[in-house]
Amino acid sequence: MVKIAILGYGTVGSGVYEILKKNPPSIAKKAGDSIEIKYILDIREFDGHPEKHLFTKNFDDILNDDEVSIVVEVMGGLEPAYSFSKSALLKGKSVVTSNKELVATHGTELIRLAKEHDANYFFEASVGGGIPIIRPLNQCLTANEIDEVHGILNGTTNFILTKMFEEGATFESSLREAQSLGYAERNPEADVEGHDACRKTAILASLATGKFVDYHDIPTEGITKISTADVFFAGKIGYVIKLIGSAEVGPDGKVQAIVAPRLVSKDSQLADVNGVFNAILVHGDSLGDVMFYGRGAGKLPTASAVVADVIDAAKHIHINKWVIWSEAEGDIMQNPGECVYRYFVRTSNKALAENLPGVDVIGTLEGETVFTTGEMKEKDFMQTAGGKCAYIRIL
Repeated sequence: MVKIAILGYGTVGSGVYEILKKNPPSIAKKAGDSIEIKYILDIREFDGHPEKHLFTKNFDDILNDDEVSIVVEVMGGLEPAYSFSKSALLKGKSVVTSNKELVATHGTELIRLAKEHDANYFFEASVGGGIPIIRPLNQCLTANEIDEVHGILNGTTNFILTKMFEEGATFESSLREAQSLGYAERNPEADVEGHDACRKTAILASLATGKFVDYHDIPTEGITKISTADVFFAGKIGYVIKLIGSAEVGPDGKVQAIVAPRLVSKDSQLADVNGVFNAILVHGDSLGDVMFYGRGAGKLPTASAVVADVIDAAKHIHINKWVIWSEAEGDIMQNPGECVYRYFVRTSNKALAENLPGVDVIGTLEGETVFTTGEMKEKDFMQTAGGKCAYIRIL
C-alpha cells in the first residue's frame, strides 16, 4: 500500500481527496498498488468531515512518518509550499504539485533534489490544469525537437476576450461578468495582466528546451488595453484576439518568449478556443503541429491531473523517473528587441503608416487610422512607433 499526504484542502486538495475515494479499485490497478491518504494538512478545523482523523496542522507529522512516500502539495503560493516540498524531497518522498508559481520559481532546484534522493517531482497540473501537456512533451514527443509552443493558458482572459468578440462587450463589463461567475478573482491582476500565463509559459519553455527559463525574463503584457475598436478591426480582417504565451527556439538555440495579446488568424486552431477553455499548440520538427485542448482550471479537471501524477509516482517509488530540465549555461534568451513580429496598429497619427514597412491600411474610425505592418524587429518598431499608437502583435 502506498501512503500519501495532501498539503492543503482547498479547491484542488478536496478534489484530489474525492477522486481517490471515488475510484480506488481503478486507481490501484493503474498504480500497481492501493493508494491510501494518511494525512491532510490544513490549518482550518474540519470537525464535520467524515474522516476528520486524517487532518493535521503539523507538517512534521508527515515529514517524520516513513510510511508516507508521496506528498501532494496543493497549497499554492511560494511559502510554506517551497519549504515543505524541499523538506519532503530531502527525505526521499516524492512530491506532486499543481503550483505553477512554485514550479516556475524553484522547479530547477526541486527537480535536482528529487534526482539526488531517488524521488520524483511531478507537476502535470501546473500548466494546463486538466490538460495533459508535461508528460506528452517529456515522453510522447521526445523524438522531436520542439521549436515552437503557443498557448491560451488562462481561462479568465479567454472568457473575457470571447465575450468581447461574440457580444461586442467592453473589457470592463466582461471582467465583471467573469467575476460574478467565479471565473475571475476579486483582484484579477494575476490573470488580466498576464502574470499567470507568464509562469505557465516559463514552464513550457523550460520543458521545450530542457533548460530553465526564468519567468522574470519573459516580456509580459495583459489584456486591459484591448478596446472594442481593436475587436472590430481584427474581426474585419479575419482575426481574433487571444492572450498567447509563446516560446520559440531559433536556429542559434536562443529562446524567443513573450506573453501578450496577439491577433490570431481565424484559420488557426487556437482561434476556435473560446470561453474558459485553454489550448496549447506545439510544433515538433518531425510531427508538425499538435494541439492539446481542454479545461485549464477547475476543481476536478486539475485534481485529475494531480491524481495521475500520484499514480505515476506510486509506480516509481524510490526510482527517479526523469530530469525534466536543468540550469541553463549562459544566457539562452533572445534579446526582446531583436524579436521579429508583424503589428496591428491603431493611431491618430496618419503619417506613422508612411514610416513603417509593409503597411496595409484596414480603415479609419473616429479619427484613427488602423493598419497592419510587415515583419520588423521589435526595437525598430518601438523606435518608430512607440508611444504614438496602440498596437497588438500578430501571431
